[in-house]
Amino acid sequence: MQDFHYLADRLAIDAPPPLLLVVDDQPSNIQTLYAIFKDRYEVCMAVNSADALAFCARRTPDLILLDVVMPGMGGYALCDLLKRDPRNCDIPVIFVTGNSDPLDEVQGFEVGGVDFIAKPFHATVVRARVHTQLTLKRQSDLLRMMALIDGLTGVANRRQFDTLLSGEWRRCGRSGQPLSLIMIDVDHFKRYNDRYGHQQGDVCLRAVATAIKAAMRRPHDLAARYGGEEFACLLPDTAFEGALVKAAEIEAGVRALALEHADAALGGIVTVSVGVAGIGAPSQLVETALVQAADAQLYRAKREGRARVCGAAL
Repeated sequence: MQDFHYLADRLAIDAPPPLLLVVDDQPSNIQTLYAIFKDRYEVCMAVNSADALAFCARRTPDLILLDVVMPGMGGYALCDLLKRDPRNCDIPVIFVTGNSDPLDEVQGFEVGGVDFIAKPFHATVVRARVHTQLTLKRQSDLLRMMALIDGLTGVANRRQFDTLLSGEWRRCGRSGQPLSLIMIDVDHFKRYNDRYGHQQGDVCLRAVATAIKAAMRRPHDLAARYGGEEFACLLPDTAFEGALVKAAEIEAGVRALALEHADAALGGIVTVSVGVAGIGAPSQLVETALVQAADAQLYRAKREGRARVCGAAL
């Protein structure tokens, strides 16, 4: 529990202000909510469900204030759609409504809403409800992070990778978007441990993980420790050709660390072998096919001399 509170304090210090997304087709409501929250949070606006979905594809809000009644897709339908997306399902949604019918609230909770705010707005009540939900989200995010982060390297662990692979496979299958996977293995890592010791081996793995993570610039790309000295990068909405470019960047980034490895076969520094696989629309195969394909390319890179990238499109 002490570690939990310490990590929570560190995240609170380092984190930017929470991001609120206000979705409402009435400018007066948007202006009122913006005035209430602008001094404490970053507030962004969308005037319809399509704009809200586009925003969430670019950035992940910490909380959404969502009008129930809007032209086109209403608030309940939008919330249901967001909750079906693995990238947005953990965003708390507070419905904003002028309707006091309990059945409407039941429907809102059924589609994944966490609270309701009644119009006209009472600033103190609105602030309190939003603060409560952001506090709960921060705590759940922290617990989730502690369960899904590799303790040694700080990147995602195998559990998180498996969960997101499954979710992204389904999402990309529905949308017809590509999905790519990069598998990475530190070359001759046993030799490294034998010469420098396991503590220095841990330092090496942390440095390699940092270099890999630095290449993941989009919020939905994932760098994970797959096991031992092996890492994986999941790249949603990325075609095979783009993944090859990213893999080459990772290989060069690790090489640029210039970590001494006297027993390496090449150059006396730590290098990595990299395998890449990509699929245009993952609907015809099972998700394990992508892992198997990337793994096969990783072992091809090893067979062909290590410290290189090999890949294949499915």
